Amino acid sequence: MRSLLRAPAAMPLAILALTLAGLGLVTATSGYSHFVIALVALTVVAGTGLNVLLGLAGLISFGHAGFYALGAYASAILTLKGVSFWLALPAAAGLSALVGAALAVPAMRVRGPYLAMVTIAFGFLIEHALIEGGELTGGQNGLVVATGPSLFGLPLGERDLAWLAVISAGLSLYGFHRLRHARLGQALRAVRDADVAAASLGFDPVRVKTAAFAISAALTGLAGAVLPPLMLFIAPSSFPFTQSILFVLAVVVGGAGTVLGPLFGALVTVLLPEALAGLAEYRLLFFGLTTLVVLWLVPAGIVGSLARLLPRGGGTRSEPGAEAPDFLHRTGGDPLAVEGLGIAFGGIRAADGVAFEARPGAITSVIGPNGAGKTTVLNMISGFYRPSAGSIRLGALELGGRPAHAIARAGIARTYQTTRLFGSLSVIENVILARAPGRLLRRAQARDRQDAAALLAFVGYAGALDRPASELPHVDRRLVEIARALAGSPKVLLLDEPAAGLARAETDRLGVLLRRIAACGSAVILVEHDMPLVMGVSDRILVMDAGRPIARGTPAEVRRDPAVLRAYLGAAETPARPRSAPWSGPADAVLSAHGLRAGYGAAPVLDGIALAVRPGETVALLGSNGAGKSTVMRSLAGLLRPVEGSVVLADTPVAALPAHKIARLGLALVPEGRQVFPELTVVENIRLGAWSRGGRVDPAEVEALLDRFPRLRERAGSRAGLLSGGEQQMLAIARGMMAHPRILLLDEPSLGLAPAIINSLYATVAELRDQGTTILIVDQMAALALTVADRGYVLEQGRVAAEGTAAELKADEALEAAYLGAA
Repeated sequence: MRSLLRAPAAMPLAILALTLAGLGLVTATSGYSHFVIALVALTVVAGTGLNVLLGLAGLISFGHAGFYALGAYASAILTLKGVSFWLALPAAAGLSALVGAALAVPAMRVRGPYLAMVTIAFGFLIEHALIEGGELTGGQNGLVVATGPSLFGLPLGERDLAWLAVISAGLSLYGFHRLRHARLGQALRAVRDADVAAASLGFDPVRVKTAAFAISAALTGLAGAVLPPLMLFIAPSSFPFTQSILFVLAVVVGGAGTVLGPLFGALVTVLLPEALAGLAEYRLLFFGLTTLVVLWLVPAGIVGSLARLLPRGGGTRSEPGAEAPDFLHRTGGDPLAVEGLGIAFGGIRAADGVAFEARPGAITSVIGPNGAGKTTVLNMISGFYRPSAGSIRLGALELGGRPAHAIARAGIARTYQTTRLFGSLSVIENVILARAPGRLLRRAQARDRQDAAALLAFVGYAGALDRPASELPHVDRRLVEIARALAGSPKVLLLDEPAAGLARAETDRLGVLLRRIAACGSAVILVEHDMPLVMGVSDRILVMDAGRPIARGTPAEVRRDPAVLRAYLGAAETPARPRSAPWSGPADAVLSAHGLRAGYGAAPVLDGIALAVRPGETVALLGSNGAGKSTVMRSLAGLLRPVEGSVVLADTPVAALPAHKIARLGLALVPEGRQVFPELTVVENIRLGAWSRGGRVDPAEVEALLDRFPRLRERAGSRAGLLSGGEQQMLAIARGMMAHPRILLLDEPSLGLAPAIINSLYATVAELRDQGTTILIVDQMAALALTVADRGYVLEQGRVAAEGTAAELKADEALEAAYLGAA
């Protein structure tokens, strides 16, 4: 039974059976029933059209009554002019498709509610155009279609038109079924799930979404074209705004993205008003209540929820360890040459003078501390940012400034810091879709599945091939994303932190895989914070800091470079800020964590973290980027719920509490990136810091904080969004101190600041420490954080690798190894 329900022919047979049942129902009934059945069928056709847009492409439209009206009027006008009804049908669909494609041009510039507003405006525009259409459209009076269509000289009556509508509904459902599994339908779902990743496979999101608008409009216009001979009269009032809402309800209630969803939705939206004909003024109220009840009980829609009850087959499983597929091997090839690359955001140089060469068959790594500009460089190479200076050449081909989909077609593939799989597609569909980058109409080849399976085996994936990608654990998501990037046999492979969230054994296997990929002839560019991995697999390394290259060479050369050590650990000349007397205080911790495990979705980050901060103590949390420092801070502050472990604040377990309740218990977080309230003034920001202790503000407290930060006093009445980065960091600390916290958490306070500002900021932190403030500080510059810390913890791969006093950690080789790997 399970195999029968999941068989490829099951859905076509179900559609055929439902169509035959509809035709039988038309045959068995008479009179007004024919009109109602035809209306249900036409709503199915229009709903299927909207399902292409909403269910596959993820785009909302509240203007589809406009396409319905276009099809109806095109059909009516042409038939009144003497054109055959059978020619008017495709003409109406074609006109609607052209208008739909034209609507996509402005619609693609906006998203979410703004897209909905554009489609609403379109619907009203069509309505008023019909009213002002004069003799062509009949204006407000509409058009009377006195004679119906004929077939082989025989006039078609109401029953015949109902048969036509039912057949059209069946064909539209079958067409949607075929589209959903075709390359274009998969591309639509891919763009909906992750449009950036789709672009990096060569698909132009605008072109794909325009195709969705055109197909959706064509089907809706086709449904409207059958309406005039059925109703014998049409007018602008026949296509109110509420009709667009009913189309949306038909898709949502039935199940967006499902094949049979529009059928079930049409039954509800057409038959419910018929059942409530005596309560016409309350129709929208009943529709609203029905929608709320359905979405509350079955949020995936009627069909979507029923589909989840069907048993799933185990499917074919991948067998890892295979050799690289033949299509992956390359001989020769051109290097990727980057020269003088630069870009600025709002006057800040995110990258400047970047230059390197990635050779075929070699791994070139780009490393650097947080904010160095590594991912920015990858985004420029892959076409998501347009460089303001420099060039990117693949052989003789200049890639700089080209859109992402064009660069992908030139042979550049990539992965992302956070995996961007197409969750609604299966594992193997993700890879098959990438086999021919950017080609929407390419027919699937029998060999595509074999090649995709071989590629998944090559990267080490051992799961089910037909499993939805959204259900994969983190390590499998990484492997499938790499397989997808390789599917187009790229000349250059860009990998953005592929080891993030992986255990050590998994990272070691990844390193072996990267060497095997490079051996196939592709140039590999690796951005990664896992230094053992980088030092173990790289042929050449480029080191960046603050957007500029500071070193390049082999792993051994880079590791010994003093500039690299300064970039990662901080300058040796960082002024010391020792206490006047060693810390002493109660042994009981203000804040402690034990066995802390946490992560983001399927990506684990922390693995059994244990730490403690005692009253009046300043503790530094150190480690390379990606080690889990900020994740610890978010977990302690309640912004990220730990999967396992305990957090105790002032003898109160807080791991299960929301962030605002933890703040009321006395924890103040100064987050990474400062996150001041940009539209509020400096003083208003500071006053809001008292909210967690009841909101009572003593003006003298505000004055004291402004005295501590004189730069803020000068700008007390200015909007926080206009402050410099250093001033915003001062404001964020002042806002945190306004809470009178038991413990102050500082997350990357020096990030993106000039050296002079950093020194001033750390002098303030030292003053707070000396005055008895309990502080837990995270900073990418280890030497800087240790100038104010009493103790510290060194994190590596989400675990505590070392701990001790500040002096002990400065002399501990484990600190350098955590940042740059063991020698």
